[in-house]
Amino acid sequence: MPTNFTVVPVKDGRKSREDDDVDDNNVFREEDEDAPFPGDGMPKESSPFINTDNDKGNLYDGKNMALFEEEMDSNPMVSSLLNKLANYTNLTQGVKEHEEADDDEGPAKTKKPVKSPALGTLIGVYLPCLQNILGVILFLRLTWIVGTAGIMESLAIVVMTCSCTMLTAISMSAIATNGVVPAGGSYYMISRSLGPEFGGAVGLCFYLGTTFAGSMYILGTIEILLTYIVPSAAIFKAEKKEDEAEALLNNMRVYGTCCLTLMSLVVFVGVKYVNKLALVFLACVILSILAIYAGVIKTAFEPPDFPICLLGNRTLQNHNFDQCLKTMEVGNVTVTTKLWSLFCDSPDLNATCNEYFTLNNVTVIQGIPGLTSGVIRDNIWGDYGPNGMLVENKHQASEPAADTSQDIYMPYVANDITTFFTLLVGIYFPSVTGIMAGSNRSGDLRDAQKSIPIGTIMAIATTTFIYISSVILFGACIEGVVLRDKFGDSVKGNLVIGILAWPSPWVIVIGSFFSCCGAGLQSLTGAPRLLQAIARDGIVPFLQVFGHGKANGEPTWALLLTGGICEIGILIASLDAVAPILSMFFLMCYLFVNLACALQTLLRTPNWRPRFKFYHWALSFLGASLCLSLMFISSWYYALVAMLIAGCIYKYIEYRGAEKEWGDGINGLSLNAARYALIRLEEAPPHTKNWRPQMLLLLNLDSDHAVKHPRLLSFCTQLKAGKGLTIVGSVLEGTYMTKEAEVKKAEQNIKSSMTTERTKGFCHVVASSNLRDGFSHLIQTAGLGGMKHNTVLMAWPGTWKQSNDPVSWKNFIETVRETTAAHQALLVAKNVDSFPTNADRLGQGTIDVWWVVHDGGLLMLLPFLLRQHKVWRKCKMRIFTVANMDDNSIQMKKDLQMFLYHLRLDAEVEVVEMHDSDISAFTYEKTLVMEQRSQMLKQMQLSRTEREREAQLIHDRNTASHAALNDKADAGPDRVHMTWTKDKFLTERNRNRAEASMGVRDIFNMKPNQSNVRRMHTAVKLNEVVVNKSQGAHLVLLNMPGPPKNRGGDENYMEFLEVLLEGLNRVLLVRGGGREVITIYS
Repeated sequence: MPTNFTVVPVKDGRKSREDDDVDDNNVFREEDEDAPFPGDGMPKESSPFINTDNDKGNLYDGKNMALFEEEMDSNPMVSSLLNKLANYTNLTQGVKEHEEADDDEGPAKTKKPVKSPALGTLIGVYLPCLQNILGVILFLRLTWIVGTAGIMESLAIVVMTCSCTMLTAISMSAIATNGVVPAGGSYYMISRSLGPEFGGAVGLCFYLGTTFAGSMYILGTIEILLTYIVPSAAIFKAEKKEDEAEALLNNMRVYGTCCLTLMSLVVFVGVKYVNKLALVFLACVILSILAIYAGVIKTAFEPPDFPICLLGNRTLQNHNFDQCLKTMEVGNVTVTTKLWSLFCDSPDLNATCNEYFTLNNVTVIQGIPGLTSGVIRDNIWGDYGPNGMLVENKHQASEPAADTSQDIYMPYVANDITTFFTLLVGIYFPSVTGIMAGSNRSGDLRDAQKSIPIGTIMAIATTTFIYISSVILFGACIEGVVLRDKFGDSVKGNLVIGILAWPSPWVIVIGSFFSCCGAGLQSLTGAPRLLQAIARDGIVPFLQVFGHGKANGEPTWALLLTGGICEIGILIASLDAVAPILSMFFLMCYLFVNLACALQTLLRTPNWRPRFKFYHWALSFLGASLCLSLMFISSWYYALVAMLIAGCIYKYIEYRGAEKEWGDGINGLSLNAARYALIRLEEAPPHTKNWRPQMLLLLNLDSDHAVKHPRLLSFCTQLKAGKGLTIVGSVLEGTYMTKEAEVKKAEQNIKSSMTTERTKGFCHVVASSNLRDGFSHLIQTAGLGGMKHNTVLMAWPGTWKQSNDPVSWKNFIETVRETTAAHQALLVAKNVDSFPTNADRLGQGTIDVWWVVHDGGLLMLLPFLLRQHKVWRKCKMRIFTVANMDDNSIQMKKDLQMFLYHLRLDAEVEVVEMHDSDISAFTYEKTLVMEQRSQMLKQMQLSRTEREREAQLIHDRNTASHAALNDKADAGPDRVHMTWTKDKFLTERNRNRAEASMGVRDIFNMKPNQSNVRRMHTAVKLNEVVVNKSQGAHLVLLNMPGPPKNRGGDENYMEFLEVLLEGLNRVLLVRGGGREVITIYS
């Protein structure tokens, strides 16, 4: 949540007047440099207190703290820190906004801070909550809900919803008192507790709910205006009874749009005017409620006279007739009444009349029989029904008519919608959703930590009492048919709750009108600020434009968007259709507020220290469960749609949003879950069925610390398909103290390459005295607990022959040995730069597996995993196995096919016979060349000292003197220190040359080792077979022979592998880890 901290330092009496003048203008600020709006940054997590470079010189003075002198630049003295904390002022964007400076303004120009309106608990929280809660539903729908659901079920609705909001308020109070709550209120609390993804998703849902709430209040305002105050102002008028509903909706759309425009202009002018108007509106609401209670008391001894006309047991709309009579005597003459004309085709006594009208008499009953009448017994239980069901008094006698097809055209009071319990829950719930009206304006509060809990809980307690008492009193005073008459048609178009009030129905009508106006203004004030808060956080990129506002901080662009969305609700035009939509969004927000509190409490994070102590995780979980239950009780399909919207926003923020680290509870939960999972994983090794390659990818870096072979990352991505563990490691030579910057740069480069190649995993770069030890450390220590790698992936050292330094291939062989000793699988990719990228799509081709020795089934598993990725999906798998002379190749093929069938792997099988043959001259010569090369390299290594000595003698000849010098040539691990004369040097050189000439003669006269000849023979023959069968394959997987136990033959081992892979393009050498990784069992 963007906010500014302004700290005015306390003056020191020892300073001169000039210093005081300077300090008067010295304002220390901490702003996020990456924030999209200057002056609106969050305090940085690494520096949670206010600290800038401007006052570093004042942090250290004198010699008392000389021991800490070097730390003063980054860590302020406690006295300086407390000085700043005691004098900061929280200026939020709700009242003040630093707009972006014009290009021509210099850095010295700063705007003077605007003082925040310091609202207290009563004005800032209690009254806005009270006004939003006691809104449109109380005056327009509560009597209808009581009549339809009955007193008992209405009380159940009120208790459920009010319990939900009270539990949410308790959780919200705990979160609100756990630190400073800037503007944004509920959004700030959720996002900082559950993270940016949840915060953004729920914050936007709550914004939509608050915006649609504005629509609902405006629709309520227009309904009161056109139905009860000035019905004649309607633009669209119905000629027939069946057209009345459509005409009302069109009138609501036109007048609602005009009202929305007017209210938006009021909000645009400034929040202070809304606050002033709110007091006037709230006074009307309180007077209306007092008038209701006064009217209830009056009914106990003097009920008001509001007669209801019944035809049989059906309630009639009392608009177009004055007397509840069919006929009457006028001068001893029986004449028909206006009621007669509504049911008959003429005013004559012999006219044809509606059958039900003919069979039944009219009856007059009192609409409000009074508190002591006993009508409460009739209103205990509900009376639900379908759309068009007539409102009837079950206790009145009635003769049913045979033909009921004309009833819809008759002036009966009927249901305008299908009613059932869950629908009433959804319609009623918005009447308790004003509980966050105060927290949404937390930026305007003098002390949000104190005001939000007290004001919100007191407002909920007050309104809960009002609702519960109203349900009981309405059921005890008003006739059931009047309660079920939603628009008061049976009482001459009066507001039903108004006829109960004292001294006049107009008190309620005017009071409810202003109540809806005030609640609408509060919604149009809170919603844009909520959107502005989300936009300024920068977590939703396309919303950033809505973070701008006027110079005083009013969110102009956000107000425009709010008005546009609000217009959608007004175009729906039905209060009963808009209310359940609000319920979903508000309930989702309350659900996550409760979850946030429960999560923080259970995790016991060190920063969770609320000043509000009356909370418990069980209450929060109960509140969350109640919210979720009410969502599906109200409307299961609306609940699913709301969750889908929130889920889409969550994934969008996760995919495109800015990365924020707010120390939220989800991270804490992830850490606890990870710790628990790691401990569980370490209890036992994974079963063969759960085995998958957990990769340690060893990368080589170039001189700029960039990745040499990015295709290795691509191959890892294709092999893993985002599943399991991937650790990407590399080594830099040197100590960490000297290579720290290079290590971090290398990590950044590797992470960038991982992002480009879509490799999901962890990066780990270590500094070591040599590469050999560094890779050894990675193999031993990478991973944690049960999440350790079991497979090492690396590239083949392609330039080992061209390099004069044997370190590269020696390191490679030692890595092979270490993975074998650690019982880890090893994958070596040859020609890795020719491997496909993630964007490539290989066509029809094959992945060939050469299964020479059994290594636990890894050779079988790898092609299956690769084919899960779209790069390799079209490739077919072929398995070749080698049969010797004494093997039955036909039976081997059948056995292998059956084995693959049980493994559920689709692959072509081929058995290749390798006949015993004499060792060819080519093989003999190849072995001889290999051994001669090895011997020559050794000779060259031994003559290095002589070359260095000769170079020193040349240097001596170029100098004036030929005195003896100290030669510090490097002779292996020890430093050789000798004194040379010219004669000594010539004698030594001639001796070494004689030895070298003898060594060269030995090299050309030597015979190859028979063991090496056999190995070379195997490599040559197997290479011929593999090249013959698999030269055109997209990938060849081959068993990797183990290195020799005698390290003297390491170089020959590299030659054997080179011959084995000669002529093949993409090769993956595979060496198992010594355990079964694939099974035929389920």
